[in-house]
Amino acid sequence: MKIALCQTNPTVGDIPGNAAKIRNFCGRAREAGADAAVFPELTLVGYPPRDLLLKDAFLDDQFAALDDLAGTLKGITAVVGLVTRHSGQRRLLHNSAAVIRDGRTVATAHKRLLPTYDVFDEERYFTPGRETLIAEIAGARVAVTICEDAWNDADFWTGRASWAGRKTYTRDPVAEAASAGAEIILNLSASPFQLGKETLRRDMLAFSAKKYGLPMAFVNQVGGNDELVFDGGSLGISGSGDVVAACRRFEEDIVVFDTAGSKREPGPAECLPEEEVYRALVLGTRDYVRKCGFTRGIVGLSGGIDSGLVAVIAAEALGPENVTAVLMPSMYSSPGSITDAEALTGNLAVKSVTIPITGVYQSFLDTLRTVSSGTPAGVAEENIQARIRGTILMALSNKFGGLVLSTGNKSEVSVGYCTLYGDMAGGLDVLGDVPKTFVYRIARWINREREIIPKSSITKPPSAELRPDQTDQDSLPPYDVLDRILKAYVEEEKGASEIIASGNDRDLVAQVIRLVDRSEYKRKQAAGVLKVTGRAFGFGRRMPIAQGYKQEI
Repeated sequence: MKIALCQTNPTVGDIPGNAAKIRNFCGRAREAGADAAVFPELTLVGYPPRDLLLKDAFLDDQFAALDDLAGTLKGITAVVGLVTRHSGQRRLLHNSAAVIRDGRTVATAHKRLLPTYDVFDEERYFTPGRETLIAEIAGARVAVTICEDAWNDADFWTGRASWAGRKTYTRDPVAEAASAGAEIILNLSASPFQLGKETLRRDMLAFSAKKYGLPMAFVNQVGGNDELVFDGGSLGISGSGDVVAACRRFEEDIVVFDTAGSKREPGPAECLPEEEVYRALVLGTRDYVRKCGFTRGIVGLSGGIDSGLVAVIAAEALGPENVTAVLMPSMYSSPGSITDAEALTGNLAVKSVTIPITGVYQSFLDTLRTVSSGTPAGVAEENIQARIRGTILMALSNKFGGLVLSTGNKSEVSVGYCTLYGDMAGGLDVLGDVPKTFVYRIARWINREREIIPKSSITKPPSAELRPDQTDQDSLPPYDVLDRILKAYVEEEKGASEIIASGNDRDLVAQVIRLVDRSEYKRKQAAGVLKVTGRAFGFGRRMPIAQGYKQEI
């Protein structure tokens, strides 16, 4: 049997556009000689649709589009992810896959395992399916599973650390499909990107295929939807556990998987972690900007490494002609920072404008003089500079269009080393899930062949440049130490005593935990971040703001 792995990039809610994409890919699959075209999870509405699923009109529009789509698909069987209603009831829904042939839906599978960990909240919307669907396609008995259904093989997980809080279930749909006599297993998926996940996912699927001696077709969504990035990487795996077909990652693709084939294919080359995260950020930025209706990006460029990396990502994601870099020097900006920012704009060939803020800042101080007279300069004065810059960026966005891309990294956002309505202003925080130490790694990878980000932006001590001779380490531990503690506390949910026992200074751990906890109110008002680690700030981490829990240290 020849199965077209149709790795598509749907837009959430764009039902007509998604249907047109399905129709196009089915045509390509038919021309390639495929018997079936298989699409990702919920591809007709896009994943995750969230509370759009609470709108009856949205669901009715999807069903109308399904009827129209089915009537136009000829000469091929399509397996399409969509939403269905449970037994005709309007408010009970299934996450489903429709098998479409000869102008109609001939069978429907319902997702059995509904994840509720990390960024997933499927039990809010869906009712779990109870039966295994074995559909006949091109003379073969084909089991249809959906994403999480393939993630509960107890033998595979025995002895392995759990993956990002992954829950376990009492049933294993793949095992049940094998017992029911399936000859091929399909898995329609919307598995978000996370550094290191692709290898584990491939190993898990290969383990199941070999365990049951059944070919598996895994079709994953690609593209960015809000804070989530989907990396694709769809696979055709033989019954011996070998990858015999593979789609490219981070882009739409279609590959025909011949289940009778036995030749092991190498698939796309594996990337370094730095390249993997970079490509995820480029894809997530491109889709966030364009799916929100913008065509341009605006970046405040300081001459530092964070804003420099965001500018590089924006230029690749949107095209340099669609990026405006805004230089806003003050009396505290070093000459080196200004020349570094100017050099970067030249290297990237992006448009740049320079708007000095010294005069505006002095006007603020003069206005506040009557109420602040006699008080020492401090954080308030520093934050005024950041808020002036944020106001300028948002004014340019309003005046000329374009989405402001904020530049705070995960280390800064974690401990609140950022200014509300200042450097936190923007529609998307591109680096908000990238620790500072990893920012350096990506920057060096970008410069692997030639200098794009000026070397001095990478080597000089990081500084907000809001007062004379300021460096980040005046207020924070060295970033390698800080990131180690933050990974343990934020991503691994370890307690203070465990973090201290692993070799970290007690007072430093107490300081970092205190900063993380008291900065929750800032993060609730921050722009969304593109998730690339196991635990990102955003809807996958739901901490209360007003709370009294304090760890004994």
